[in-house]
Amino acid sequence: MFFEFGLKDIIDIVLVALMLFYIYRLMKESSSLNVFIGIMMFVVLWLFVSEILEMRLLGSIMDQLVSVGVIGLIVLFQEDIRKFLFNLGAHQRMKVFMEIFSNSKDKKKTHDKESIVPIVLACMNMSKKKVGALIVIERLSPLDEIVKTGDLIDANINQRLIENIFFKNSPLHDGAMIIAQKRIKAAGCILPVSHDMNIPKELGLRHRAAMGMSQDSDSVVIVVSEETGSISVAIKGQFQLRLSAEKLESILTKELN
Repeated sequence: MFFEFGLKDIIDIVLVALMLFYIYRLMKESSSLNVFIGIMMFVVLWLFVSEILEMRLLGSIMDQLVSVGVIGLIVLFQEDIRKFLFNLGAHQRMKVFMEIFSNSKDKKKTHDKESIVPIVLACMNMSKKKVGALIVIERLSPLDEIVKTGDLIDANINQRLIENIFFKNSPLHDGAMIIAQKRIKAAGCILPVSHDMNIPKELGLRHRAAMGMSQDSDSVVIVVSEETGSISVAIKGQFQLRLSAEKLESILTKELN
């Protein structure tokens, strides 16, 4: 039996292909590729039984399994789905769209030299003394839930304050500092730890926390190593290691404005 095949059908096929491609990438990044393959095999079998063989009883059973399975997958992969939707919303074109139609300019989290320089100077001093530090700088993605895991400070960005918080005898030195809207919002915060196997083994728990935070949000995360004193930055799941003061300032200026 012949059927018409028009432009709408081509668009339909392209959209489905794009959707499957992005789901494949999502599953691959979360190490769930085998689950994706299993789901695709079940969907193909379901379509074959229902549409081609027209087995009504088996088809209806598989219809119910699909309905329940969708809810199960949402529960099972809720974190991965949240991350996928965040990445979609954080896309550069989406940011431009939101900025055009947003009436509140105060939501733009830009930083000037006056807020960047104290961070850089504090990191350099801590690097020389081999004082470990973990600083998260908020951009478009709100970090309210992370702030709640630590102690609220809400102070101006100050070099000495940053160094005192990460001083080895300070009760807050083991956690992360959150900087948002040109203010130090909280310290001693707990970050999600990345389980990425590609992270070099010589990098410690602070670096894994920085990687996890950069994967879950669009924030800029600075790490000062307690063992080597080297300064690193994690952005969008990528590390930039062994940074000088000039390079760190350049990265922050570029990423935060």
